[in-house]
Amino acid sequence: MSETDFDFAVFGSTPLAQLVAGLLAGTHDRKVLLIGESRASYRLPRGIDLSVAPITRPQTWALLSDTVPETARLVGRVSGRGGVLRVDPVFFAENPQAVEALLHIRHMAPGFGTAAEPVPQSSLGGNRSGAVFRDALRLNRPQLESGLEAWLADQKVARIAAQSVGIAEDGQAELVTDSGSYRARQAVLADDEAITAWLPLRQWPKQLRRIEHTAILTTPTRPLASSIMLELDSGVFLTQQPEGGVAAFGPGDRAWFSEHLQGLLGRERQIEQAGQTSYSGLATMDGAPAFGRVAGAGADIVVGTGSYGAFIAPALARWLAGTPSPLEAQWFDHHLVSRDGADRRLVEFSWTRGEPVR
Repeated sequence: MSETDFDFAVFGSTPLAQLVAGLLAGTHDRKVLLIGESRASYRLPRGIDLSVAPITRPQTWALLSDTVPETARLVGRVSGRGGVLRVDPVFFAENPQAVEALLHIRHMAPGFGTAAEPVPQSSLGGNRSGAVFRDALRLNRPQLESGLEAWLADQKVARIAAQSVGIAEDGQAELVTDSGSYRARQAVLADDEAITAWLPLRQWPKQLRRIEHTAILTTPTRPLASSIMLELDSGVFLTQQPEGGVAAFGPGDRAWFSEHLQGLLGRERQIEQAGQTSYSGLATMDGAPAFGRVAGAGADIVVGTGSYGAFIAPALARWLAGTPSPLEAQWFDHHLVSRDGADRRLVEFSWTRGEPVR
């Protein structure tokens, strides 16, 4: 078998993973392998790409205020105007701690260029408080993915389907396919599925926890108050589908999630499930995102970015390539996965209920 060397092997199927791979190759002149297939067109939604999120730290809002316009321009080049949509998502909460976090987020967002307004309680039901974030950006995953293949080829990213993968403790990756073997000096595990599938268990950081997730698609039903809604209490997203159904996804097992979804949509509403699936997600112990080499020397991982991950892709690519701006360098260095968790300045509001990976 032949053996080919690369600078990076990027593992992942999300827009974040694919954009980072293309930027490392095209903008930063690295030799890049991509391991992962686009999936938005043939499975239930498991995520969403938004320029806003339930972020309580001003440093992260400041980073996004720089990278969101850059990402929007990049996606426009990759997939055309329809690759980025303007939306008005609603975040809502009922638990007092979640309500307090939401109030903090609503007052902070305008300082970084995102208009936020309270939502009348009558639109949400119960004792819920809500906020609408005006003119947020959402990546249109199906259209983006249709343009990514050609763009990645133009950036000279090599895509492979690996039969076996070995990731060494120094971060190097060895991959075997039907046609030969490949070696990369640095592995980048850019989404939860990639980390779960390929990171050796002995290398898992103490910072990570595994959480069961569920996605449910309903048949057409009464429209939501907004096409995108997030319940901060639970981390459950509700998204209105073009055909009239609701796609919901977030933490929780199937039984709990199905019952909770019925409560969110209203007991008086007749709901039939058109599909459901369970999957494993990852989060950090302190709720803040985490990046960098496991144990300080292994594979680079990306975890905990939630809905905004794709919108920091240009900054992440610069950081991996060693050319970040001072703001980016400081932000990523503060969010290393090797942190001990003692820095309370990083803690984010979190709904996670998972267990540390052993």
